[in-house]
Amino acid sequence: AAWTEALGRLEYTSNIEELRSADFIVEAIVESEDVKKKLFIELDKITKSSAILASNTSSISITRLASATSRPCQVIGMHFMNPPPIMKLVEIVRGADTSDETFHATKALAERFHKTIICSQDHSGFIVNRILMPMINEAFFTLYTGVATKEDIDTGMKLGTNHPMGPLELADFIGLDVCLSIMKVLHAGLGDSKYAPCPLLVQYVDAGRVGRKCGVGVYDYRKGSEPIKASPRL
Repeated sequence: AAWTEALGRLEYTSNIEELRSADFIVEAIVESEDVKKKLFIELDKITKSSAILASNTSSISITRLASATSRPCQVIGMHFMNPPPIMKLVEIVRGADTSDETFHATKALAERFHKTIICSQDHSGFIVNRILMPMINEAFFTLYTGVATKEDIDTGMKLGTNHPMGPLELADFIGLDVCLSIMKVLHAGLGDSKYAPCPLLVQYVDAGRVGRKCGVGVYDYRKGSEPIKASPRL
């Protein structure tokens, strides 16, 4: 009943002007710093001065996003794990100028959602993706260099390390384009060659095979259709 009641309070709009009266906004658009900055500039113009602007970014600097606004003290990272209704974790990231008041308001909101909260400094990838994405990238290198099949890579990590999903399955679930974007952020921000995206991951994205959301990635998720002809490079 509570779930149905909560859903009944949701309102949908494609008109950004309707956010003028919002107290707290969580941005969750494409993982592109330029695109996010453009939105934050617009939100900064139209929202009331007391509004908190949070980003669901999984890797991009909160400090840089905040610099696009006139209220950097009210900009914060609020990274929900995917899928948010199931995953219990929220990663809160303070930018260089994020105020204590903004942090505490964000933490209180996450607690109202019954989330477990972890806090990260504003470094590339934060906590979860700083660890997770290089593992996924290494799984692609393992496939790329012919060490094992995709099935054996995923089975090895599921049964050998008790992961609920293998790294290649998980990459398909997240979106290979998102994984690639995050690896590029890690590589640019940390400057270490170990964060360079695997060429095979790049090829999948270039080919438009970005995972479950399009029906095919490392695995083919389309039902009742002819399998995509295997490429010698993928």
